[in-house]
Amino acid sequence: MTKDSTVTVYSTQQVKRARIAVAAVFTVHGAVTGSFATRVPWIQDHAGVSAGQLGLALAFPAIGASIAMPLAGRISHRFGARTALRGLLTLWTLALILPALAPNLVTLCAALFVYGATAGMSDVAMNALGVEVENRLDKSIMSGLHGMWSVGALIGSAAGTVAAHTATDARTHHLVAALVLTALGLIACRDVLDIQSHPDEEPPPRFTLPPKSALIIGAVGFCAVFAEGASLDWSAVYLRDVLDSSDGLAAASTTAFALMMAVARIAGDRIVDRFGAVRTVRTGGVMATAGGLLVVFSPSPAAAMCGFGLLGLGVAVVVPLAFAAAGRSGPNPSQAIAGVATITYTSGLIAPSAIGSLAEATSLVVSFGVVTVLVFGLVLGAGVLRSADRKVTGSAVGEGTTTKSAAGS
Repeated sequence: MTKDSTVTVYSTQQVKRARIAVAAVFTVHGAVTGSFATRVPWIQDHAGVSAGQLGLALAFPAIGASIAMPLAGRISHRFGARTALRGLLTLWTLALILPALAPNLVTLCAALFVYGATAGMSDVAMNALGVEVENRLDKSIMSGLHGMWSVGALIGSAAGTVAAHTATDARTHHLVAALVLTALGLIACRDVLDIQSHPDEEPPPRFTLPPKSALIIGAVGFCAVFAEGASLDWSAVYLRDVLDSSDGLAAASTTAFALMMAVARIAGDRIVDRFGAVRTVRTGGVMATAGGLLVVFSPSPAAAMCGFGLLGLGVAVVVPLAFAAAGRSGPNPSQAIAGVATITYTSGLIAPSAIGSLAEATSLVVSFGVVTVLVFGLVLGAGVLRSADRKVTGSAVGEGTTTKSAAGS
């Protein structure tokens, strides 16, 4: 994927197996997140931290990810994409063990910093390989890959719910989950593409500012992830406090949002292949804006739930397409993907607290008015994702083979 890299030839069957392998990697990655999220109350009690201290600690995964993600490209350059992904994914699955072991706030923050750093680096590596497979298949797959991440998160959270319900010690639960997911991750990594950098190619810098292209693409991703974080964390509160719904119905609004996102991501590749990234995101922006307006002016809980569902449908495919566009936006795809990932991680970090602060100063209705304005930005900014439509595969070499300039992505 860089101009100075070597040419690697893979058969069509190898590329198809690589697609399945990368999808499995995304599923494993999501399962770690789901496993952790369900045991946060146990971890809080074990570490003996207050709600405010827990909020501080939960900022450290994003801090760790933002600092470490630029290193992923250099690691891939040094060891090759397959070996790098194998190592980084293993570090991420094993990092699941650390938070439950933390006995106090300081150690919890340190554990979550490592947890976030390994999550971010493996995230960049697997997205870069996903873009590489998409290029070689000459059709969209990134939305489906992110859909598989959501499936993994649901599987991990379901297992975590069972563990919590049976009062299983989170240290035991996370140790078993980490070992199982590490084994599955290693198996999945065997069939990913083994992209190697050219020996004379300059390695990416350890730390650098994101390229301009990543900043522009990342701004679109920022809008989508802000809406996602706001809706996931505040939709239930909105229905309960603004529309006076029951706790059960309020919780169902969050489920509806998450379900719509997962469904849209899994189905998104066919839509992108048919209509293109720009039209898909622009249409999604219209849907999300309509959903936001429905939430803000909702006369009933049912209408607000429909609004949150439209928000989920509208923003679901934006981040996968942002990663795809970043991976094709310049000569160093890992650096561009890391830049976009940093911006979207930051958006996910600040969205819940920003919504809460604005709601405290004004109201939740005003907060989601701001969300509506941001998702309308998808309509205006969709054009920057045009590179996600540009297929860069080379010509076939013989029957059933594909060729492309390969890089340490």
